[in-house]
Amino acid sequence: MFIHKRHSFDSSQVMYRAQELLDAAANRYRITVQVANRAKRRRYEEFDSIDDPAMKPTVRAIIEMSDELTQPEIISDN
Repeated sequence: MFIHKRHSFDSSQVMYRAQELLDAAANRYRITVQVANRAKRRRYEEFDSIDDPAMKPTVRAIIEMSDELTQPEIISDN
């Protein structure tokens, strides 16, 4: 019997956060590249870690960056 694991994130929430990032950015291309670079970096940094295998690196990057946008007390690595 195969049990589906419920994702710890809502796709509509990810879309909302991505739109927040795009709205706050002066340059849509630049923010897109920053998300891609962070996702790539996180993918290689956490290759051995099994933090949340259901969450793709790009989704994790969007969530992290939107948190940094809405919570300035979080230290940014941009």
